[in-house]
Amino acid sequence: MGKKILIVDDGAFMRMMIKDILIENKFRVVGEAADGEEAVLLYKKLNPDLVTMDITMPKKDGITATKEIIAEDPQANILICSAMGEDSMVVQAIRAGAKGFIVKPFQKERVIQAIDKVLSK
Repeated sequence: MGKKILIVDDGAFMRMMIKDILIENKFRVVGEAADGEEAVLLYKKLNPDLVTMDITMPKKDGITATKEIIAEDPQANILICSAMGEDSMVVQAIRAGAKGFIVKPFQKERVIQAIDKVLSK
């Protein structure tokens, strides 16, 4: 069975797009969250191998959620999915403990390469 992935994005279409890419590449999507608050709760419950994390979301942003997950599990693999123009946010996310990032809109190959890179560390 493939690695367990938690998808976090406030956009249902974006979650579906990421999910399709992951399933097509033999990953197992174990959960989806629409905000950072839900992401932290699901991380604790599901213990995924990797989290794809959006930055700008309601209730709790991706940087805050990343900090909370890393505080709970310093070995957590978090991959930031950022829109263009959020460069300073990406830097903040990496400082918060994220292990990599991909820029939206993304290509399938880039998503898989980024996930493989984070999981191989």
